[in-house]
Amino acid sequence: MPRPLPGDIVSRRKGLVMHRGISLGDGRVLHNTPFRGEHICSEEEFRAGKRLYVSNTDADMRRRALQRAHLHAGEGRGYNLLTNNCEHTVSRATTGRSHSPQLKSWIIGGGMAAATFALTRHPGAAAAAYAVGRKLSSRLTGNLHRSR
Repeated sequence: MPRPLPGDIVSRRKGLVMHRGISLGDGRVLHNTPFRGEHICSEEEFRAGKRLYVSNTDADMRRRALQRAHLHAGEGRGYNLLTNNCEHTVSRATTGRSHSPQLKSWIIGGGMAAATFALTRHPGAAAAAYAVGRKLSSRLTGNLHRSR
């Protein structure tokens, strides 16, 4: 497996979601976790024994992401699921704007499931609505990771 380049987005599976970070090069990753907030760790610690996915970003995006990541790495922002999770950290570094497509996907899927269940009282219909909501949200927000 090729090593991530400095500024690449790296991801690994974490239960039902993907955990994301920014490769800083030299085997270090900036990421955000509930107990430590935004911090730099080794790639090995970030991987936690899981498969590492690396995004296919262009050189200009990697350069900007690396500059922003280094600029904000020392701030040590705390973790908040709704306003500062790992995707917020990565999107802030890559685009300058903080957002979390996975969180949005869970909220839209859950909202559609709740509305469907309230109308139909049928768990199967609610589960289907949840899946449709997640898929719709994923298409609207885009997918941040691809295996390289």
